[in-house]
Amino acid sequence: MLSDKKIFVNFINYEISVGYIEEYLKKFSLYFWAHRFDNTSTAIKYVWGLLICNKGEANMERMEEEVGNSEYRAYQQFITNSNWDCAGLLKSVAIEASALLQAQKAKNKLPVGYIIDESAHLKKGKESVGVSRQYAGVAGKVDNCQVGVYASLVNDKHATIINERLFLPKAWIEDQARCEKAGIPAECRDFKTKPQLALELIKQDIERGVVFDWVGGDGLYGHSYELCDAIDEIGKLFVLDVHKDEKVFLEEPAFAVPEKKPGKGRTPEKLKADKPEFRLDKIYQSVKVADWKLEEIRDSTKGKLYLYVYKTDVWSWDGESGKAKRRTLIITKTTEKTPKVKYSFSNGGLNQYSDKEYAYFISQRYWVERTFDNAKNELGMSDYQVRKWKSWEHHHSLIMLTSLFLMQQQIDMHPEIPLLSFRDARILIILQTFGTKEEVKQRLMQMQKRHEKRQYDIDLNYKLQAHKNQMNLTS
Repeated sequence: MLSDKKIFVNFINYEISVGYIEEYLKKFSLYFWAHRFDNTSTAIKYVWGLLICNKGEANMERMEEEVGNSEYRAYQQFITNSNWDCAGLLKSVAIEASALLQAQKAKNKLPVGYIIDESAHLKKGKESVGVSRQYAGVAGKVDNCQVGVYASLVNDKHATIINERLFLPKAWIEDQARCEKAGIPAECRDFKTKPQLALELIKQDIERGVVFDWVGGDGLYGHSYELCDAIDEIGKLFVLDVHKDEKVFLEEPAFAVPEKKPGKGRTPEKLKADKPEFRLDKIYQSVKVADWKLEEIRDSTKGKLYLYVYKTDVWSWDGESGKAKRRTLIITKTTEKTPKVKYSFSNGGLNQYSDKEYAYFISQRYWVERTFDNAKNELGMSDYQVRKWKSWEHHHSLIMLTSLFLMQQQIDMHPEIPLLSFRDARILIILQTFGTKEEVKQRLMQMQKRHEKRQYDIDLNYKLQAHKNQMNLTS
């Protein structure tokens, strides 16, 4: 068993968690100064509020009730009005996260990814900065929400958010009085698409010294020729998802404006390719069984995760320029009878990375999605009740700082407690700081039983998978 009694007895004696988070936060106190006033104590209380408050309740009013010696007005001043160095804090968080995951890479030899993704925060009313009726993935429909574009670092099973941009719909950009009221800086009032914001994040984090091996993201970003070309120019590898209806050429095409046909009609002006285009889902349907490669991707709670992988050269065209770009198309599918299929483009060469490496790049987005779930469910990422631009920036920087701390706890405690979850780490820190010895002991006993059961289920799944594989080999 990975989670036995000895492991939890050792953890009960892990007294460093008592007050440790406050010492950790004090390392960043330089950024919490505004003029001659030190806001570090308020920052610590705000972070405790994020940790303590239940899901849906991590707002300043509830923090005042839950966190000792705290005051709503102090929180409001700190989050909404104070000019402490939020940008400096975010830079420091990004650099620390990069160093931490580079250390992990040195141990596990797995590359570090830089993943772009957007996330929505449902809101009521029209006053919150950037709020609009727009697609909210969290609701699966168009709803009243704010949307942020986020950058995360990921290595193996560890991921954390390190940067963000608030997306401003055109309705906001076209209303300068509304922007002024929300405190949006003048330099941020030009309309920018989500891929354009993503490129800003990439460039900024490279300048900060953040180190990563590839850029990943969903179909919104993979579909952006502008973003892909810009990443090419920067000299970074990308492996970005694309939609199944994307069209490509299977041979490099040449382009020319067709000659005008005799008779009436307009003179052609648009370029036309000399090769046919094919939808990606049509290419998928044409792949032969023998051309799929089965690759082991990682360990999971249900056994080894396998993906079928197919890759080939394709040429992608933006519909305007006189040359198509060569891309490696990677198609992955799960092993179920009705598989889940993904399509991705990369600027890496067809044989520059193996099937397994490309599949690893693509599958790492799973851990980033988990990171957003943790930030929202455990730290109140969406629970804020503020309206100003500065408030958004301040709240998010503290969410990222706290997320980084909890990821570090998971990494540090992995040798003793390999099944320690983000939620486990959060609860134990709260109990060891505010709970009695009996409460800590009781929670650890509960966790021990839960981890033992979980490990038993994991071991059973691996045995069943091994048995199934053996049966397939002998049949």
